[in-house]
Amino acid sequence: MARRVLILVEGHASGLQYVQAAQGLGLHPITLSADPSHYDYLAAKRGEAIRVDTANLDALIRECSRLRNTYDIAGITGFSGIDESVYLAVAKLCRHFDLPGPNPASVERCGDKFTQRQLLVDAGVPVPAYRLAANATEVESSAAEIGLPVIVKPAAGSGSIGVRLCNNVDELADHATYLLGGNHIWPSSPRILIEEFAQGPFYSVEIMGDEVIGIVAVDFGSSPHFVFHETTFPAPLTDDGHQRIVDVSLSCLQAVGLGWGPTNIELRWTKRGPVVIEINPRLAGALEPQLVQLACGIDLITEHIKLVIGEELDLRRRHSQTAAARFLVPDRDGTLRWIDGDSRATAVPGIAEVKLYVEPKTPIVRKGDYRDWIGHVIAVSPSLAQTEAILQRAVELIDWSITPFPALGEQEQSAAPHLPGPLGADNR
Repeated sequence: MARRVLILVEGHASGLQYVQAAQGLGLHPITLSADPSHYDYLAAKRGEAIRVDTANLDALIRECSRLRNTYDIAGITGFSGIDESVYLAVAKLCRHFDLPGPNPASVERCGDKFTQRQLLVDAGVPVPAYRLAANATEVESSAAEIGLPVIVKPAAGSGSIGVRLCNNVDELADHATYLLGGNHIWPSSPRILIEEFAQGPFYSVEIMGDEVIGIVAVDFGSSPHFVFHETTFPAPLTDDGHQRIVDVSLSCLQAVGLGWGPTNIELRWTKRGPVVIEINPRLAGALEPQLVQLACGIDLITEHIKLVIGEELDLRRRHSQTAAARFLVPDRDGTLRWIDGDSRATAVPGIAEVKLYVEPKTPIVRKGDYRDWIGHVIAVSPSLAQTEAILQRAVELIDWSITPFPALGEQEQSAAPHLPGPLGADNR
């Protein structure tokens, strides 16, 4: 009998968990990637990888057809930290090989934030006021129609890349210049979304099929960017607030035609209640699947794979705790001299995971998105207050030192003056 395999298109921060979950289900995971070396767990031989142009659907079909001559392909899924087009390619591959998967048309609708907004408005789902622009003049006129402050971002993308709050016309002009001046990579002609700044607590809704698994509370770092600083599950909400978010989320699924597999919906609770920011036809990043598993025992990654290979899901809650993650974010650019304390933080009772993403001598150049993270800490306990206290205690044990880049023509400083860094760290 041919070996059963799970095809994973590209890798991700959660890629190792997918590899391990697939192996736990008796599957042999094979990753198709344009550059497998981008993913540390593949370089460490934690799974088989094949180099293929994942931006070329025909190339993916040829490779999967070749693999099918040797293996029994049980399912195909995939993910990417930056290129949302991977999800569309996966949906089309599943359709081509008659395997369980999302509707390609629905995934494509979600890949365009402007199209999303139009469908949500047509369905009566509350969204921020919005306009679409292709050049700086249209950006300026759109912002004037909506009224400052506004959010300016690419109409396609993820990870908060290219997203900025613009409070005045100067910031608006600067960010339009940044997006249009060659700093941002556009897959095609530029399409910029200008949105009303919906103010209020931010929530991330985790859905599997048409069932809301739970709601995550999200806190950001300082503006004008939207870098996740802390995520907490379950979000502290009243019963009424929870139900209103669930109702809006299910309306989103109907509006864009989703209802198979994982969906992540982001929204803010404003003066008019929940206002939808965006819909993602995938599991959320920002460690949310790990928080769900720690807090209630539902392994979203394993359940997603089970759905992909046609097996029955098990979404029963096994316990009830509160889990939270804090991301480590530097407050300056420069060269990382040292970072330590992770072993001390790991030893704090209630800490589930401490992970550092960088090594000493790494250049730190902040971009205002998820790529600014240099590590994370996850805590879990029976209560929100206890989890927050555990998390803070652990984060305060992690220190790092950053030497600013030398100014042009100057020698690099031997040490920068001490400034208290974010998260209680020593950011020098």
